[in-house]
Amino acid sequence: MTDQRFDKSRLPSRHVTEGPARAPHRSYFYAMGISEDEIHSPWVGVATCWNEAAPCNISLNRQAQSVKQGVKKGGGCPREFTTITVTDGIAMGHEGMRSSLASRDAIADTVELTIRGHCYDALVGLAGCDKSLPGMMMAMVRLNVPSVFIYGGSILPGKLNGRDVVVQDVFEAVGQHQAGNMTDAELDILERVACPSAGACGGQYTANTMACVSEAIGLALPNSSGAPAPYESRDQYGLASGEAVMRLIEKNIRARDVVTRKALENAARVVACTGGSTNAGLHLPAIAHEAGIDFDLFDVCDIFRDTPYFVNLRPGGEYVAKDLYEAGGVPVVMRELRRAGLIHEDCMTATGRTIGEELDLVDRDIDGKVIHSVATPLSATGGVVGLKGNLAPDGAIVKVAGMAPEDQVFTGPARVFESEEEAFAAVQRRDYSEGDVIVIRNEGPAGGPGMREMLATTAALSGQGMGKKVALITDGRFSGATRGFCVGHVGPEAAQGGPIALLRNGDMITIDAVKGEIGVDLSDRDLAARRDAWGGSRRTDYASGALWKYARLVGGARWGAVTHPGAAEETHVYMDQ
Repeated sequence: MTDQRFDKSRLPSRHVTEGPARAPHRSYFYAMGISEDEIHSPWVGVATCWNEAAPCNISLNRQAQSVKQGVKKGGGCPREFTTITVTDGIAMGHEGMRSSLASRDAIADTVELTIRGHCYDALVGLAGCDKSLPGMMMAMVRLNVPSVFIYGGSILPGKLNGRDVVVQDVFEAVGQHQAGNMTDAELDILERVACPSAGACGGQYTANTMACVSEAIGLALPNSSGAPAPYESRDQYGLASGEAVMRLIEKNIRARDVVTRKALENAARVVACTGGSTNAGLHLPAIAHEAGIDFDLFDVCDIFRDTPYFVNLRPGGEYVAKDLYEAGGVPVVMRELRRAGLIHEDCMTATGRTIGEELDLVDRDIDGKVIHSVATPLSATGGVVGLKGNLAPDGAIVKVAGMAPEDQVFTGPARVFESEEEAFAAVQRRDYSEGDVIVIRNEGPAGGPGMREMLATTAALSGQGMGKKVALITDGRFSGATRGFCVGHVGPEAAQGGPIALLRNGDMITIDAVKGEIGVDLSDRDLAARRDAWGGSRRTDYASGALWKYARLVGGARWGAVTHPGAAEETHVYMDQ
């Protein structure tokens, strides 16, 4: 019996389920045990980034079963499929990291192709690691189908000598070990206890930052991003997400009804006040691009600049994602932002209600430890700052959460390296000096290719006790776990002839995160002369394959390092075909 809540004649799945011409298609469906009623109901893609690469993804298949139950309960036919994930923690510090950012766009592409090819009417997306979260959200907005996002959840913190430890501690311990301050046995013990469960890295690194974004932007149910992966409550959120997407189909509320300019601004606010990852400055413009919204790195950083930082999370603070969840999660954070007039309340959410209506339902108060008052923040401005100057005309970004104002200004001579490997080897040898500005170039989206994260290098510097004694700039990226005065996303990148390509050892560089400036003590004439003498972009080893294609398609970091023209150039909308 057809559910009268849904008009199948207006849904994409009609192309594979309705009419005599689709008898062959229906025969396939009957072969899988799908009933007649299910065939003629709305079809919902349940996409997961499950794999066995790392703990961040390992529980997604379990959670997907709860989502499917919710879809069925709501009157839909769920169809589960998987896509790829490249897990940054495993890819970090070697050539594999080049695949990380490219995987974000591959996830969006493969989800799009699966939905288009099978004519699904809606999407529930489950993701667990850094690039899979924005990749899944990009697909939702690109397709513009009724969509609900659900995070796989964070890892539980490990315990060592009575204190919480996370994977960031292990990365930094490598530097301590190299400096002779940690024995083999001590490192062995730490690596065995730092990650005790399924789930993504526990601090406010990229995965948890983008999980908070999923709620703030309205694609995820309130508080769904907070519960750690092992918690049974994650299955309850999965069930609720499946039911929610059916209500969105009924009301014809689509992803771009949710992801608006105002919603993107709300998301940037939450990143800033939680001291979130600099990678949000890359992913928010990419999500905006899928909706045809002009929202670049500078727009993100404008929001960061006037948002108080008041949520005390690692790596700049003391607490982890589990603690934020127990303190009330993103809804309490957003209610605190609302008190300061920093939230657009009229934005639609996956519940079918507005942000303001959802915040009216929040009855928890701040705890004063994890979530401080917006009136008495940890610092007056956001934990992430945008920079611009003659060294980065297209911008750069730096995370200053937990840094004292006096540590946010740095001047020193350039120590130039042509790759991360070259820089990491020098750091291991301590072949640098206190006061240096370490420059790692040729690591941008196209020039890398892949815009690698530099966690191994930055963690080694921190482990050597040099986190405040040197600065680092790169046209690559940093992990959300990076700390220290580290500037990423310098644009234009070296491969495009940006000023970073023209630097020489000894050039005096000034980074001023208080004023939002980054410059090199060279005149325009000096830079022009060096550009005339520049030998062009460095050749890479990637002369074929996926990364060759990526390098030729990818745009600048300022606009999200995207690989296609976006909604501004589309001539049809999938849902209306």
